Amino acid sequence: MAAPTPELSAEPSATLSIYKAARRIKRRASTLYNALRSVAEDAAFVAEVAALWPTLPLVANLRCGLWYAPPRAFAATCYFKSTDGHAGNWSFSTARLNLHLALLAGERGGCIIVDSTRRGKRFPDSMSKTIPIWCSVLNRAIERHRLCPIDKSSEVNYKMSSAMLNGNAENNSGSTNWDSSLHLPVWVLGTEKYAIEGRIDEWTDQFESCGADIYSLAVGLQKPLRPLWISQRTRVWLNEVPEIESWDFTPIILISASASDAVATQRTSSEFSWRCIPGAGDDEESWARGLTPTLFWKHSYDLLDAGPDHCNQLVADIVEKDRVYRAQRGEHSLQITAKSLKSLDGPKCNDDQPGEMCPMNLDPCTRTTDAQYSNDGPVLFWIGTSNIAVSSTLQDADALVGVDCILNCDSTSKLPSISSENSYLELPIVGSKDDRFSLMNNLPKAVDFAKRNLIAGRRILICCRNGEDISICVALAILKLLFDDSGCLDYGNSFIKRDITKLEMKKSLVFICKFAVNARPSRGNLKQVYAFISSEKERLSCSK
Repeated sequence: MAAPTPELSAEPSATLSIYKAARRIKRRASTLYNALRSVAEDAAFVAEVAALWPTLPLVANLRCGLWYAPPRAFAATCYFKSTDGHAGNWSFSTARLNLHLALLAGERGGCIIVDSTRRGKRFPDSMSKTIPIWCSVLNRAIERHRLCPIDKSSEVNYKMSSAMLNGNAENNSGSTNWDSSLHLPVWVLGTEKYAIEGRIDEWTDQFESCGADIYSLAVGLQKPLRPLWISQRTRVWLNEVPEIESWDFTPIILISASASDAVATQRTSSEFSWRCIPGAGDDEESWARGLTPTLFWKHSYDLLDAGPDHCNQLVADIVEKDRVYRAQRGEHSLQITAKSLKSLDGPKCNDDQPGEMCPMNLDPCTRTTDAQYSNDGPVLFWIGTSNIAVSSTLQDADALVGVDCILNCDSTSKLPSISSENSYLELPIVGSKDDRFSLMNNLPKAVDFAKRNLIAGRRILICCRNGEDISICVALAILKLLFDDSGCLDYGNSFIKRDITKLEMKKSLVFICKFAVNARPSRGNLKQVYAFISSEKERLSCSK
């Protein structure tokens, strides 16, 4: 009698549970080719909707939204988490204010945000509740700002600014009826809407107390923000598409890229049969095999033409060639995109501040457009007049502009010194998920390096793998220790006199995010910064 095959003997069909069978079917359907083909199909829908309002900028909600259009199609990115909109867990995050998005919408008359979800819903919770909460809080803060001048001495300036904001009431309906109410989609239950509405004022108070630049919002937004929802099940009559100018609000159009089918559906093309995966761009670590949205759109035609049988190998080749390319460039030049911003007049703490430094009152909307979203792809952000910039180490560039020294916090990248050992420091910092004390243990060296170079008048670039987390946290620690409350360098003289509270840390983070609009520091890394700052405060107090 022939022996059973290894596959059957390892897992007999008689003992195969329904759960295991379902998981096996799902794995077979969720192939790499199916995911990429689904992304391409959904991206065509996104392009059709975006073409209805060609003047509105397209914005990707990180990280899933980046897959649904070529990188050049996006004018900006934003970061709204679905967890902030989960039932019973609603919140307004002051660590993810996305103020650059509101300013961009005010400048362009609105914006279109792209995201998706795998859970069979029409829209992710980030679009159903997180963004509507954000719109309502910002609208209410602007309304309060316009109605309540800060003090008597600024009353004249306030009236002038109000006239500039509101203009002629006949031409701006939003000036007389500023809508700060909560607008949720119809599928959100009334009890949930009532519970969220009861917390809007509380979140508005938190927003006002965190140090956000509400004045810039009030200047930039002529009409209140309001979300609109479009999915593949939405009917849009092409002969009745409204003009942006006809709306009495600033539209935040939310596109859920994927169909809301709960299960994958079989589809066919001229050559291949494939299964459509709803929300295929979500959770890229589980399926992309190192492929990024940029690489996908660069090689999309080849990947889709390869078919299911050859897609995996082609992706492996593309990812490996990209890795080798970056490694080779690392041997010869810095892999950092750097670009100095336009010099603008503004208040400076020191007369010898360099001309290319970004003044603290720089219009954030102009700043983000020039610094992050131009076709040149710059990812360098100057933090006010601090002589400190943050950036990613994953971008290509032929030269650094306006940088005298580098603090490299990327544990995976080896960057050569740009002049001498005094102008380059490498700290192999890893995230809090890999090491809960890595950042905290390296911050003393980072602060000493920054202090030494800032005293010498040098401009420092702090870079990490993505320019969004570790570099932001290092910059936060340096600003709290070496700068005063007005953002001027005092080498730590005022640090011992200030109270270190979580609210003060939050205000400093908001100040950094005003310039580094891509900042997304993790909670674990922020806790390490707070612990380090607190320990330094205690150490200096004991030494006096």
